Amino acid sequence: MPDVLRERAGVPVLECDPDGPPVATEQDALDLIGAAFLGAQVVALPASRLDASFFALGTRFAGEVMQKFVNYRLRLVVVGDISRHLAASAALRALVQESNQADHVWFVPDLDALDARLRAATRVTGPTPS
Repeated sequence: MPDVLRERAGVPVLECDPDGPPVATEQDALDLIGAAFLGAQVVALPASRLDASFFALGTRFAGEVMQKFVNYRLRLVVVGDISRHLAASAALRALVQESNQADHVWFVPDLDALDARLRAATRVTGPTPS
């Protein structure tokens, strides 16, 4: 399945194919951002597509990717089980916890959890303008 633009909880979301190309460089992140400019407000990226360097905070790759999405005013949602990465890094656990309390980058276990977060965010901020 290719990456697909789909409405979830009233929000346009670019759902990235789990079998799509890995995100291993800043350019890969920019390519996703470019694809999202077809109308998405959120990019739902499977954790399995992220290079392992994303989860090793010392590489600074996660920060670079997350900042790109913030700069382009797109919400990045990492979807999937990252428990093995969390178990290996207190810093990553702190980053995920902090990110999930904010609005720009979320880490969710599945698309159902994304839907719940989007519904909750829409109730708090009101409907997304067209």
